[in-house]
Amino acid sequence: MCGFENCRMPKSKTPPSRQANTPQTDAATARTEVCLSLIAQLGTLRQSMLDREAAMRDELAQVCAAYGESARNLVHYLTLRSGDLRPIQEKLSWLGLSSLGRSESHVLANLDKVLGVLHRLTDQPWQDQSADEPAGSVRSHQLLVDHANQLLGKPPHGHPVRIMVTLPTEAAHDLGVARELIDAGMDIARINCAHGSPEEWKSMATHVRQAAHAVGRKVRILMDLGGPKIRTGEVAARPAVLRLRPQRDEYGRAFSPARLGMVAVDQNHDVPAANAVIGVSRDWLGRLKVGAQIDFSDARGAKRHMLVVQSDAQSAIAEILQTAYITPDTLLTIHGAEGKKKSSTIACAIGQMPGVLHLHRGDVLRLTKGGLGQPAAAEEDSDDAFNTTAHISCTLPQVIDQVHEGERIWFDNGRIGGVVQRTCPQWLEVGITQAREGGEKLAADKGINLPDSTLDLPALTDKDIADLVTVACEADMVGLSFVHQPEDVHQLRDQLHRLGRDDIGIVLKIETLQGFENLPELMLAAMAGTSAGVMIARGDLAVECGYERLAEVQEEILRCAEAAHMPVIWATRTKNAPLCARCTPGVAPGRHPGDRQGLQIAVQCPISCFLKESLHDTPRHAGPAPHPAQRRGGQEPFA
Repeated sequence: MCGFENCRMPKSKTPPSRQANTPQTDAATARTEVCLSLIAQLGTLRQSMLDREAAMRDELAQVCAAYGESARNLVHYLTLRSGDLRPIQEKLSWLGLSSLGRSESHVLANLDKVLGVLHRLTDQPWQDQSADEPAGSVRSHQLLVDHANQLLGKPPHGHPVRIMVTLPTEAAHDLGVARELIDAGMDIARINCAHGSPEEWKSMATHVRQAAHAVGRKVRILMDLGGPKIRTGEVAARPAVLRLRPQRDEYGRAFSPARLGMVAVDQNHDVPAANAVIGVSRDWLGRLKVGAQIDFSDARGAKRHMLVVQSDAQSAIAEILQTAYITPDTLLTIHGAEGKKKSSTIACAIGQMPGVLHLHRGDVLRLTKGGLGQPAAAEEDSDDAFNTTAHISCTLPQVIDQVHEGERIWFDNGRIGGVVQRTCPQWLEVGITQAREGGEKLAADKGINLPDSTLDLPALTDKDIADLVTVACEADMVGLSFVHQPEDVHQLRDQLHRLGRDDIGIVLKIETLQGFENLPELMLAAMAGTSAGVMIARGDLAVECGYERLAEVQEEILRCAEAAHMPVIWATRTKNAPLCARCTPGVAPGRHPGDRQGLQIAVQCPISCFLKESLHDTPRHAGPAPHPAQRRGGQEPFA
């Protein structure tokens, strides 16, 4: 009876007529009326859950048997959150009963418990309804653990939070990198297929398996597809300029000189001890001796002097304690002994600098379908009106036709923001509204986000389809980047079936508002396979939804994942986030995703020079979180 027999209202032996006007009777009557009202409201809500489940019978039939209960519970959760629960929550709280909060993992079972209590309080019979319930609190927890183990592997003993690390490029060439990361606590290795080559990915995966086998551990491998990422196109290179800059202390005094390496112009020789290398004539190089002084006027006309500190038959190194700019027109001169002529050479083999656009608030930028990006030109420098405006292309030109005036656009992980002011068949005219004081630099291959635009992009690019051949051979999981629609998941599953890898786990990378809004449908599509999970890609997602809304959006994703008994991969670092500390993810201020008892978490550490330190600093403990005083009601964004 679950203790319901102790919850009955005490029956008074006093005739009703004698208690009609007593305060105790008025309170009892009020409680009864509230209980009856709640029974009616919750009964209607319960029936709505069953009706929605019946209406989605065809979708639920496509789900793998292992996810059947989870899919039904997800549908019930969506029904629960589709209306305003605050009036019901307030009445339940007044009675001292559950407010239906913290029930994501077993929605109908929790609702039935509340209904059972209300029936007992009003002396009404209550029949067991467990036949309708997908899972109770115990069963739902076991489902989550099973699904997490199937996708992520079993966690280390006593540590329910798994650690995922994005492998650096060095891991393809150095077995020691993988070994060091595994020794530091890596449970899952992530390979980003947006960078590198299939040969490098294969080498990374081999090194991870070898290092894991050497220490007797199992380490899963996740390979992320690049996906239809919109990026900026090439920008015209800037003039070839080499900057030599010594290291200076806080007072501006040079304490470590810049070291310039010099080799014969027709020779391809590396000078590891130098900060930069240029080519010079072979005869001139042969005249360099240790202690010789090299004089030149740099690109700004400043007189500069270098001292030769190392010289041999193949190369020489000179040091300078002043900042200098060397171009292919720079004349380098060494003084001969007394009475001998000076000897000079032209600096050679100085590469052009990558092109960038300098943008300020109030500037206009044109995003084009193609062509080489160019900075803005002065009116008198060009007869072409187009060339007087800074412009840059995008890697997916079809988005130009899908964006409308008034929609926002962000570049380079949110560093630069703007609004589309005008649309044309070949370009978008963007007014820059967000940039730091002094402006920002926009280079090639930087991300573009269009949070207000409804984009129709291919789920899998031609490159992704080609990369899947390697993924199918090496990976335990595949990350579907920029997933928007259930059809995207179906297309990936079709490709994996073609490659004979129906067993591979699918990770839904939620990094756009469209993906967030379609999350339940994406989850149901992923549940057709044997294992699935969700990755909160906080970098792009923060740009799309705004940093001020990120905590709220993350919380909604976690709740939905809890309802689906699906593990979550949590990126610990948000690129360019204001006041964002390393490895300090937060659902809300002061909270960590591992604090939620109903979740199975894999924490993704950033790729950086402090990877090992990040591993040691990343919290593995998952303890109980404080119960919120009031759950937020209102319209459920997933419905």
